[in-house]
Amino acid sequence: MISRSYTNLLELASGNFPVMGRERERRRLPRVMTVPGSISEFDDDQAYSVSSDNPSSLASDRMIIVANQLPLKAKRRPDNKGWTFSWDEDSLLLRVKDGFPEDMEVLFVGSLSVDVDPIEQDDVAQLLLDRYKCVPTFLPPNLLEKFYDGFCKKQLWPLFHYMLPYSVDHGGRFDRSMWEAYVTVNKLFSQKVIEVLNPDDDFVWIHDYHLMVLPTFLRRRFIRLRMGFFLHSPFPSSEIYRSLPVREEILRALLNSDLIGFHTFDYARHFLSCCSRMLGLEYQSKRGYIGLDYFGRTIGIKIMPVGIHLGHIESVMKLADKELKVDELKKQFEGKTVLLGVDDMDVFKGINLKLLAMEHMLKVHPMWQGKAVLIQIANPARGKGIDLEEIQAEIQESCRRINENFGKPGYEPIVFIDRPLSVSERMAYYSIAECVVVTPVRDGMNLTPYEYVACRQGIPGAETDSNPSGPKKSMIIVSEFIGCSPSLTGAIRVNPWNVEATAESMNEAMSMSDSDQQLRHEKHYRYVSTHDVAYWSRSFLQDMERTCADHFRKRSWGIGLGFGFRVVALDPNFRKLSIDDIVSAYIRAKSRAILLDYDGTMMPQNNIIKTPDSDVIAILNRLCGDKKNRVFIVSGRGRNSLSKWFSPCRNLGIAAEHGYFFRSSQDEEWEICGQSSDFGWMQMTKPVMNLYTEATDGSSIELKESALVWQYRDADQGFGSAQAKELLDHLESVLANEPVAVKSGQFIVEVKPQACYFISVLQTLMLYYTLLFMGVSKGLVAEKIFTSMAGSGNQADFVLCIGDDRSDEDMFEIIGKAVSKNILSANTAVFACTVGQKPSKAKYYLDDTAEVMTMLESLAEATDSPASSDDETD
Repeated sequence: MISRSYTNLLELASGNFPVMGRERERRRLPRVMTVPGSISEFDDDQAYSVSSDNPSSLASDRMIIVANQLPLKAKRRPDNKGWTFSWDEDSLLLRVKDGFPEDMEVLFVGSLSVDVDPIEQDDVAQLLLDRYKCVPTFLPPNLLEKFYDGFCKKQLWPLFHYMLPYSVDHGGRFDRSMWEAYVTVNKLFSQKVIEVLNPDDDFVWIHDYHLMVLPTFLRRRFIRLRMGFFLHSPFPSSEIYRSLPVREEILRALLNSDLIGFHTFDYARHFLSCCSRMLGLEYQSKRGYIGLDYFGRTIGIKIMPVGIHLGHIESVMKLADKELKVDELKKQFEGKTVLLGVDDMDVFKGINLKLLAMEHMLKVHPMWQGKAVLIQIANPARGKGIDLEEIQAEIQESCRRINENFGKPGYEPIVFIDRPLSVSERMAYYSIAECVVVTPVRDGMNLTPYEYVACRQGIPGAETDSNPSGPKKSMIIVSEFIGCSPSLTGAIRVNPWNVEATAESMNEAMSMSDSDQQLRHEKHYRYVSTHDVAYWSRSFLQDMERTCADHFRKRSWGIGLGFGFRVVALDPNFRKLSIDDIVSAYIRAKSRAILLDYDGTMMPQNNIIKTPDSDVIAILNRLCGDKKNRVFIVSGRGRNSLSKWFSPCRNLGIAAEHGYFFRSSQDEEWEICGQSSDFGWMQMTKPVMNLYTEATDGSSIELKESALVWQYRDADQGFGSAQAKELLDHLESVLANEPVAVKSGQFIVEVKPQACYFISVLQTLMLYYTLLFMGVSKGLVAEKIFTSMAGSGNQADFVLCIGDDRSDEDMFEIIGKAVSKNILSANTAVFACTVGQKPSKAKYYLDDTAEVMTMLESLAEATDSPASSDDETD
């Protein structure tokens, strides 16, 4: 049965699938549901989010592995009445469980490689669940074609391998109906996972580019689900990836995972660059782990190349030895030096470039004519690849030409095998090859070199004619554009596009001394034998456990529609500010301190006109008119702008430039925080910033009275970030002996006075010594205000502090420490509030500036109320 969403593909693919609610009573799923198919309880209209108050016990952990295809082989019975199934021993997914604890149950969710009649689907599903712990996802043929042969193979696969759709014939244009099918299939997979999922006990590990939006479907229902994703293909550079029309939908879906894995740092770096350029996210590396902070959740980035299963390869080698296949090949190619290529029939495998390199090698090194043979095995194409017929014709033409020009009776320099080979046959070819040549123009991991090394090592403890004892040797020529290249440090790396250089590498490999080949082989075998598939899966599981460790410590909410859905994870004590609660505390208070940021708090960040409107001025005047209140605007803006904008508010205090300039009302002079009025450092700073401004298009310098700010918000984010780091180092060196602090922030590098004090006769000694050795910050403004009120015998018993960005966190932090410094009472009603649901040192949040103004309006009305006036009279 197909989900109802299949009939509404357009809504699904646009990301507007229904909003998830929360069920009143939590439902527990059994460990395994034995009825396959769609479950009405989990349909969109009744979907919910499942959470838990306690972490799961390790004893009950279970792994659900989700991939496009199950690790099974399926065949029709001879009588055409049913199916026979068996494990696919060559499947990488089947070997993944070797790295898990012995008592960990493993379930597989995926599709089958055969089309099962709908009438048989229930019986097949029950059989696979009972015997193999596999949950099949049955895909209708028309949907499968658009999903796999369409979006996967004609959109994602070429793009991830750096092929842009320049024309209809080359790559193909983006087809939204294929994207709709992709989304629908991912949703069908999610339904199958939900059928067997215990969200508190299970890990979910999703594999490869076929299921890149599946994390969103699962995260919408299970906020604290422990979920990882591993990409087995390359991830392209941001310049390539950004051409995908649904680029942000896929990125945001992946970020609903807890851990995202890649084969190499290059692939991970490209992904992180896309997150930075398209979503504005920055990553951090801490104690060797890379993490992305995404709405309070830390998404781990795992870099770990997959390995092979040595035990399986050794068993296949024994079979090949038993069948005498190795002996047959040795006799067939006796006296020849064998180069071997094993590749899928694919435009990205560089098969024809390899043939051209072999041709060139025979031309410039004629001594190898009659001796060197390149055996090229072409595995059947996976799906309907792009330009498949053209590349096949090109390869066949090259083989014909080379064999005609350099062949002779009893010798063909190119042996092209385009029929399906058994695994034992392939291992036999590995065993007799002096060198393996793996030269794709772009590829994911490619395990061919690892398998080759294992085969050249032979069967441990077994000495036969085909597996002699003694030193082992092997040579590998590998493309620098594939995932296994960084780990094969003894291989000859080549640029496959450089045919001449690849030809020279072939000559070098065949001419190398036995001792050198032995050393390289030993180096590779040490790596292959210690970094097998079990090592890979065990490492991924350990990182999933580490990344998900704080799932049950934080409070989490799911917000957003469609593929904009994300989980906001916050401190348990963090909650939305209740207007009723704050108004009640406000009315009871005798002495109030109100500290308000401006941009992003009272004025939306995206407003072009920054001047406060009449409503803002009116509310501030009403608050300032209450003698119980001390109201301050605490902003990073300059004092001239703030003085002009808030000139109607005579009793309003202003702290400008993060507190460098300070006054309690219009009737008072500006106090200055600074060791001296010497700003000679500005003359040193500005020329340096000018250099970087000229070299960085989109950057500019903001000159303040107390600081210089270099901002690169409108520059290329990658280049601007690199320039900012360089500028930071440059300025720290130039200004090393100056009394200034050089700091980086969000799209800025700022230089401002380092040590400060407020020039005021009312300062206390404690404040003086506290501030003397600290930099200018909004936190010090808050401390000054609280200290001043306490010193005048009017200690605040109500504090409201609202801000929206990093600089406001200083105020929230000071408020948290004010009680221990005796400048606030333990009974003070404190409302530290940030704007937006995000990680913060504040205990409260309001969603946006509109809610902030609504709350301030409520306080202003309370100021004008009779109850407040009666309290004042009392």
